[in-house]
Amino acid sequence: MLSNFIRQKNAEEVRLGFEELGPTFIKIGQILSTRPDLVSPAYTHEFSKLQDNVQIDPYSTVEQIFKEQTGQEIDDVFAEFDKDPFASASIGQTHRALLKDGTTAVVKVQHPKVQELVETDMSLFEKAVNISKIGPEIGAIDPEEIFNEIKDALFTEINTEIEIKNGQEFYNLNNKDGIITVPRTYYEVSAQKILVTSYMPGESIKYYMQEPLSKNQQQAKQQKQERKDVAQALVRNFVKQVFVDNFFHADPHPGNILFNHLDPKDIKEQNKVAQFQRKTRGKKTTLTAEDDLPNYRITYLDFGMMGRLTPNLVDGIIQIVLALNTKDTRTIGKAILSICNRTGKVDQEKFFEELALFLQPYMQMGLGQVDIAGLLFDTISLCRDNNLQAKSEVTLLVKSFASLEGIVAELDPDMEMMDVARPFAKEYLINHFNWKKQLEDSSLDLMQSVHSLPKIPLKLEQLINLFTNGQTKLNISLKGQEALFVNFGKIVDRLVSAIILAALILGSSLLVQGSAQHPAIYKLGVVGYIISFIVIVLMVLDSLWIRFKHKNK
Repeated sequence: MLSNFIRQKNAEEVRLGFEELGPTFIKIGQILSTRPDLVSPAYTHEFSKLQDNVQIDPYSTVEQIFKEQTGQEIDDVFAEFDKDPFASASIGQTHRALLKDGTTAVVKVQHPKVQELVETDMSLFEKAVNISKIGPEIGAIDPEEIFNEIKDALFTEINTEIEIKNGQEFYNLNNKDGIITVPRTYYEVSAQKILVTSYMPGESIKYYMQEPLSKNQQQAKQQKQERKDVAQALVRNFVKQVFVDNFFHADPHPGNILFNHLDPKDIKEQNKVAQFQRKTRGKKTTLTAEDDLPNYRITYLDFGMMGRLTPNLVDGIIQIVLALNTKDTRTIGKAILSICNRTGKVDQEKFFEELALFLQPYMQMGLGQVDIAGLLFDTISLCRDNNLQAKSEVTLLVKSFASLEGIVAELDPDMEMMDVARPFAKEYLINHFNWKKQLEDSSLDLMQSVHSLPKIPLKLEQLINLFTNGQTKLNISLKGQEALFVNFGKIVDRLVSAIILAALILGSSLLVQGSAQHPAIYKLGVVGYIISFIVIVLMVLDSLWIRFKHKNK
């Protein structure tokens, strides 16, 4: 199973193996199903079939964990508490409850000994990874890199305190942003293994996407328009998370996004809230028909995996978005270089050429035609082949974008996500453009140019003198010249070795033939033969080993 996993073969066999290994490995597979940057599309598809199959903890265990974590009894915090969970996963199970003030809440309680189980399983996984590194060939992926990514993701997920902080921040930034809603986190009654949030009505958006269109032509048209509007709302909010908040949901798969059609009585109340928020933000304070929100809401859930971007990274991403608009692969390549770490020597021209050939088929495709998961995996592989590694924050953003793209493409296959992102990018550049600094820099450049202008005739005269005196030198740099010189050096080394061996064999032959009366000289000639034979064998073995490595690559 491990060999298949590392070489990215037989995805189904690996999935079945993960199911047999238990909850931790099921969670690992679920994490990898959202990471097209780490495993191939075949594996992301197969791992998405993994389902949690865990035993439900009895209510007595839930009471004990709640008391240990919060120091309070369940009855002291909640007016009502369902003893049977409505959902259970590998990390914890979820109960409905009613707070003392009448608010409907959801309580996630972590299974006992999850921490110890994850630590044990990850220790075994690490040993397996170390064993896999023994041998001449690793495979299609780097198992150590995947292990580190999984380890960080798992330990982040089982630490509920991180999710509490993330949930509070995401709520403040995105709740009631148009039709987007976010559950409130009750941090005062939450703990390291307990998470209490407000209950949010609705079902997974996948059911909304799968709803058949009405046979009535007019109603079908309305349904299509509604789905287009939902797709627009999702993309606009996600772009805001990236370019405005610099804090985004890194796992927006359908299970973490709810869709809910409101009851007519709730719409008026929702619009009053929206009106109040527009007023506090300094926008219009009166509602018109255009301001009224539609009768549906989108809700984000699960804030265990979030991404945060630095201003420099946002600038680099902005450059990529704008470069994609030009369809100039060289400009796109330069923008990609700005958000990557270099793990070795980078031949930029080679990278630009390979990127141009790679992107050419995608330039004329619409969003619905592009396999985003495959595109991302191949792009990251191309970068790795050129000693480039995308920064971890960017990798997380790419993965998040791919997850959301799957939803958007199904809701509105004709929609171009870049058409939505581009205006945000331009607005970001305008808002962050420092006119004073730019003017100062331009003035300094102009002054430097004016200062250098009188020296141009003198420089020209010096250049002409160099040509006329024969003192000029022409430096030519060949593409791949370093590899060429290395190979040339190897050829010279082998040629010299061959000459020395020929001389040694010839000398040994002369010593053997002319030493019938001198045993010591005869033995010296035989030793020369033996040394020559050993060196030849070693050279042949070295040549075969080099060919074997090239064949594997």
